[in-house]
Amino acid sequence: MDLTKLFDVSGKVAIVTGGSRGIGEMIAEGLVTNGVRTYITARKADACNATAARLSELGECISIPADMSSAEGLAAFVEAFREREDKLHILVNNAGAAWGAPMGEFPEAGFDKVLDINVKAPYMLTQALLDPLSAAATADDPGRVIMTGSIDGIQVPMGDNFSYSASKAAIHMLARHMAKFLADRNITVNCIAPGPFESKMMAYVLEDEKMRASIEGTNPRGRIGTPEDVAGTVIWLSSRAGAYINGVTVPIDGGISMVNS
Repeated sequence: MDLTKLFDVSGKVAIVTGGSRGIGEMIAEGLVTNGVRTYITARKADACNATAARLSELGECISIPADMSSAEGLAAFVEAFREREDKLHILVNNAGAAWGAPMGEFPEAGFDKVLDINVKAPYMLTQALLDPLSAAATADDPGRVIMTGSIDGIQVPMGDNFSYSASKAAIHMLARHMAKFLADRNITVNCIAPGPFESKMMAYVLEDEKMRASIEGTNPRGRIGTPEDVAGTVIWLSSRAGAYINGVTVPIDGGISMVNS
């Protein structure tokens, strides 16, 4: 029952997709700082390499740039990772995309891009990494797959990001579905559903002082999320303390989705 052991993740190997910025970078920093050898991937090589260089000052962080929206990019990433590692303890499927357009003008490309990156890619990547996840897994310390959903998949968003909300609701259910089928392989699958955090995706809203004040004012916790909030949740799910959690979606939003729904 020692807290230092219950929440210890040191010595593990992790992958964080979309790890070069935003919530992915926050998660990667939390893992690296706590002794996890962490591989990050992102489509833009310069940004991915720069983030890995910064995080390497805190621990082990390796950049493998890849475009996870294409089968070729995903396969290349998996091959590069397998050349370096036989085991994978933590897979954080965080890479995502968004699109907004009024109903009646929403383009088909806006659905295809978002659903491919937000739903299909996490499933295909997890499927491709089942062997290293299984190799690291035990009954007491299962392999962990953590999906990044969103409160926009729980509540009806105010904006016109139709494909995004649909994709996040889908990823919440996909996590539950995968959790059922992977439990007997000692692999758990859970989902986090972040609310407002300081990220590029939220920048256009949070940079508006009135919008920011409105979001903070309607949040029961009265603030925007911090890196510690999301990294702490991922560390909990990845540690011995979270080993019996499976198939759940954890809102990390200060209670906004509870109030709005």
